[in-house]
Amino acid sequence: MQIEKAPVTNNLRNSQQQYGWVSIVLHWSLAIALIAMYFAGDYMVDLDYYDTWYHRLPQIHKEVGVVIGALMIFRLLWNALQTSPENVGDDGPKIQFIAKAAHYFLYGLVFMLVISGYLISTAKGQGIDVFGLFELPAFLPDNKDRGELAGDLHEWIGLGFIALVALHALAALLHHFFYKDRTLKRMLTVKKLN
Repeated sequence: MQIEKAPVTNNLRNSQQQYGWVSIVLHWSLAIALIAMYFAGDYMVDLDYYDTWYHRLPQIHKEVGVVIGALMIFRLLWNALQTSPENVGDDGPKIQFIAKAAHYFLYGLVFMLVISGYLISTAKGQGIDVFGLFELPAFLPDNKDRGELAGDLHEWIGLGFIALVALHALAALLHHFFYKDRTLKRMLTVKKLN
């Protein structure tokens, strides 16, 4: 007797009931990277010139920022081509609207972080070397004032981002432990499709 397995592609894409593996991996890898970037950025601003990480950590921060920007563009394209799973909670239309708006606002904050980070990094007219593979060029001429303004914005946007991430996590935990629905579970695993 031969057992047929469901095609792997069935679990890669979203369905009306659940998220597929691509959406789940993008969500968690970006979440981990962005939270780590926030704390790395917070740590590196206090580094002393003679610290081992003084030059290396900002370079890694820039490189990972470029990768995050590319992954976010891919994520937006992926989401546009996917079915959006139906709401599994008993949230009314107002709460659903707020949740959707919060997701879009999170995406917007990430793009603002990437753009402001780019403006900081290229304020001296130099591009960003990305892991020695390629250079993202500086499209604008050097401008110290632009770099300082972008730095201030980057810091404030980062604080807003991390606060919204905390609210997002709290909402997911509320759904899981209080409402006891599948909101969090369907972003952790894919049920086998028949």
